[in-house]
Amino acid sequence: RAVRVELTVHSRGPVIRAEAAAGDKMSALDGALVRLESQLRRAADRRRVHHGNRSPVSLSEAAAAAAPPPSAESDGDDPNVPRQVGPLTVIGDGPVVVREKLFKAAPMTLDQALYEMELVGHDFFLFIDKETDLPSVVYRRHGYDYGVIRVEA
Repeated sequence: RAVRVELTVHSRGPVIRAEAAAGDKMSALDGALVRLESQLRRAADRRRVHHGNRSPVSLSEAAAAAAPPPSAESDGDDPNVPRQVGPLTVIGDGPVVVREKLFKAAPMTLDQALYEMELVGHDFFLFIDKETDLPSVVYRRHGYDYGVIRVEA
């Protein structure tokens, strides 16, 4: 049976949360600490970018610097030939769903949804709006601003 470790850090900024599961408690703790360190680094980077004259490296610049030059030789895969990726048939290099999650959602207020989003450490949170009884999404914008997407049925 896998041991599950959850770590939550409460600070002046957002609540930072990390979790991991492993065969023994020390491995699970190590995994959770690695994830927590990554979350803390991301939170510090967000704060650092918005104070002073520092600006983040754009995604395109980072990708260009990290991407290896295209090679002349091909791996033999024709992008137009369907291939099996798990239970899906994929054609080309299109996006592939790698994880599907189903969860029960209780109606909640916008404030509760923001709290839950910060608690799990994600940049978005899907919830059922208590006022409208419709699905909505809260998300983190640049800095510590938030946005809401409401679905109209």
